[in-house]
Amino acid sequence: MPVWDDLVGQEKVSEQLAAAARDADALVTAVAAGTSLPEASKMTHAWLFTGPPGSGRSTAARAFAAALQCVSPDRALGGVPGCGFCDGCHTSLVGTHADVEIVRTDLLSIGVKETRDLVRRAQMSPANGRWQVIVLEDADRLTEGAGNVLLKAVEEPAPRTVWLLCAPSIEDVLPTIRSRCRLLTLRTPPVDAVADILVRRDGIEPDVAAAAARATQGHIGRARRLATDPNARARRAAVLKLPLRVDDIGGCLKAAQELIDTASEDAKQLAEEVDVKETEDLKAALGAPQGGRMPRGTAGVMKELEDRQKRRRTRTQRDSLDLALIDLTGFYRDVLALQLGSRVAIANMDAEDALERLARGSSPEATLRRIEAIAACREALDRNVAPLLAVEAMTVALRAG
Repeated sequence: MPVWDDLVGQEKVSEQLAAAARDADALVTAVAAGTSLPEASKMTHAWLFTGPPGSGRSTAARAFAAALQCVSPDRALGGVPGCGFCDGCHTSLVGTHADVEIVRTDLLSIGVKETRDLVRRAQMSPANGRWQVIVLEDADRLTEGAGNVLLKAVEEPAPRTVWLLCAPSIEDVLPTIRSRCRLLTLRTPPVDAVADILVRRDGIEPDVAAAAARATQGHIGRARRLATDPNARARRAAVLKLPLRVDDIGGCLKAAQELIDTASEDAKQLAEEVDVKETEDLKAALGAPQGGRMPRGTAGVMKELEDRQKRRRTRTQRDSLDLALIDLTGFYRDVLALQLGSRVAIANMDAEDALERLARGSSPEATLRRIEAIAACREALDRNVAPLLAVEAMTVALRAG
């Protein structure tokens, strides 16, 4: 199965990447044989994958990395790199290839130190692969200083190093970096295509897959989690009840607190197992006996780990809260569709009664103001406003309409 099959609803992007992978393969082959290089190559040293959340930016970057490292013998017979079966493709996709570095962060940002380590890695020749590939899945989280460090590496790349940067939009990357990258823009996958891959790849029942894909409006990762995790479905159902609970100020404040508490609990559950394993592994690496005291001089290392775990919990909580706000936006989008008599498919069919009730009880103008209030809350959270204050302001605005 070719690596491009993982790109759901991205036929145009798949074609561009496949063409670049063919040229990259021809380039490496020409260099090895000492022959002349291809004149018009679609391959370049830096790529920027952009698209809305759930569009598959990192999936596209990984697929391209696998195609660049493909060692299938079919290539010599005219086959397209990226077979999906050879050792180069498999190890690239699962993240164990020696010459493919997959970089993601569970913190709020990527700093200068981490970026300098990447730049040093980028200057090395491939160990056993055809290219040195660095996939930076969260390029939008680079600090300004880290972006400036990366710029130098993108400006003066090593001969066989390829940078694959992923970000929601080109505005999330420094202009000086994006001007040196080839841009690929991914779209939100069609709902039917997402449902189909959930059935084929994850063995999910067709009805459940269709409902999850429709509810998340084509976000592959969220659809998979919604279809497989009962807790995720329960949290989403609670969020969709919020619009009916803001009849008075007391209800607004209570709903806001419960939304924050739910996000905190979600973050705690996700982080708990990881934190415990990280702590135990570090203690073992530092030579601490089971249940015993830590060796001298290790307090600073343990404090650094605790700080990192705290920052990760903060980001996880914000991400969980942001997902709840996205679900809430989708709810009011359905209300607006009903009010305007739109033919757009309703995403939240499981909350149809609440949708019709709110559609009858308010105007399209009020619904638009509520959607704007949710957007303002998300912007406030991005500016590090205290989450409870931001959500309380939003719920009060939802009540006012």
